Amino acid sequence: MPSPEGGGAILVVDDDVDVRQSLEAALELEGYGVVSAASGSEALDILRNAGPPVGVILLDLMMPGMDGWEFRRQQRQIPSAAGVPVVVLSAAGNLAGKLGDLAPDAFLSKPVGIEALVEAISALRGG
Repeated sequence: MPSPEGGGAILVVDDDVDVRQSLEAALELEGYGVVSAASGSEALDILRNAGPPVGVILLDLMMPGMDGWEFRRQQRQIPSAAGVPVVVLSAAGNLAGKLGDLAPDAFLSKPVGIEALVEAISALRGG
C-alpha cells in the first residue's frame, strides 16, 4: 500500500457533486488530504489563494463554464501551481487521443476504480 503522507492535498475538480464526494470519501479513507472544487474557476481560486498545498489535481474535462482545457491553460500561468501533476478523469470514450495541449500526467476513464486512482497518485508523487 503506497503511503499517502506528504506531497500536498489532492485537488478534486468535478462539477458532478456525487462524483466529487465519492472521490473525496474514497481518497480520505486511503489517508489522503483532499480539497475539492465544483468548477475550474473555483479550483484556480484554491490554487491562487494559498489554500492547502496541492500535490496532485484530479481534473474532469467536461464542466460548464470553464472546462478542463481552459483550467489547465490558466493553471500553467500560476507559478506555484504550474508544475502540479494533473490526472484527467473523463467518461468521454476515445478522448485519450484528443488531449493535445492539455498534456496530463495521467488519464483515467470514468468510472475509475480506487486502486487505479491510488496507483496513479502514488506514481506521480514518486511513491
